[in-house]
Amino acid sequence: MPNLRENPGKQASYTSLKGFNFFVYGTMVLFTSFFQLYLQDVGMNKLEIGAVMSMGALVSIVANPFWGIWSDRYQNIRRIVMIMLTGTLILTQLVFQANTYEMIFICLALFYFFQGPLFAQSNTMILSYIEGTDQRFRTFRLWGSLGWAFTAIIAGPILEWTDVSVLSYLFAVLLFASMVCLLLLPRLRSNIGMAPMPFYGLRTILLHPFFLCFLFFGIMVSIPNTMNTTFMSLYITELGGSKSMIGFAVFLSSILEVAVFLLCDRLLKRRIPMLLGWLAVVSALFVLRWWLMAAATTPLQVALIQVLHCITFGGFFYVGTQLTMLLIPRPYRSSGQALYALTWSGLSGILGGILGGWLYQNLGAQSMYQSSVFLALVGAVGFGFMWLFVIRGGYRPLSEESEDLFEIEV
Repeated sequence: MPNLRENPGKQASYTSLKGFNFFVYGTMVLFTSFFQLYLQDVGMNKLEIGAVMSMGALVSIVANPFWGIWSDRYQNIRRIVMIMLTGTLILTQLVFQANTYEMIFICLALFYFFQGPLFAQSNTMILSYIEGTDQRFRTFRLWGSLGWAFTAIIAGPILEWTDVSVLSYLFAVLLFASMVCLLLLPRLRSNIGMAPMPFYGLRTILLHPFFLCFLFFGIMVSIPNTMNTTFMSLYITELGGSKSMIGFAVFLSSILEVAVFLLCDRLLKRRIPMLLGWLAVVSALFVLRWWLMAAATTPLQVALIQVLHCITFGGFFYVGTQLTMLLIPRPYRSSGQALYALTWSGLSGILGGILGGWLYQNLGAQSMYQSSVFLALVGAVGFGFMWLFVIRGGYRPLSEESEDLFEIEV
């Protein structure tokens, strides 16, 4: 079958790609926002829930390169994604059938192995299909955000009317729909050839103290974000909120995310001083967000505060990715991005789930969010000092040959 850009029915294929992203993101919001309620219903405490949810970050360290290598070897990423979807579908059903904590842990570890790298491989697949066309990746990312937002706000009332165990059926329906969309796509001739996690030149990057400071302060900011993602739904129910309110909170947190990405893309100059300044500002907004969460007394307040997620998470992720591109010389950029992603979603995911679970279990949700204020403040102040360091002329590029890659406007 010819490549998509040579296919007369390519517009229908783009529609299938949008539908695929919509349903895949919709499936994952069920897990990140409502699955904690199921774990609580079967008797797990906050620390156990945090450990279970953080296990995904640990498994992804192995799963991401595994699936990337097999994708590169077979040059058929659509089939790889289909295998991952099939494994995710089977294991979600096994998780809900497990009747012991041990079986839940085992099934979830296998579930994460298939599900964890799904976003990365799906993004690579979409980029492969639109390569050489006038299509923009952000259009397909928009459909993912819509799937995330609208699935959350629809699933909330459904779970309210029925029972949280209905999650298994919702998972099955959305995963099956994404598989149908995938089957409607033509076969690609080849992938775009993105290395999953090569860490080429890792030693050079680790000898770059400025970049290491950037990663450290990023971890300080991202740990509280993981805590909130893991425990916000439990916090809402603890304050007397319903599952519909959880869905509303998630809807508010994601519906404007793409707009933030677009604004950042148009308004922010790709210069180190400007991006560092914005990173400090966004981190300060994280401080405000967690302070408001610690002071919240009603479920509606918690839901409304989530609007800040669009600005804080969207802004931080965009700016952090762009800064990584500027701080690391061209030959090592793939490794730099992999290391940035590993610290933001991997290491921070592990620490955030376990630390957040311990704080919530032993000190309560408000103490957890107060600790988040402190961690985010460390990150905000750190980025502020990095910004001052740069504008006063203290920063120098990693190597002379990459001077042109690090243009600094003061």
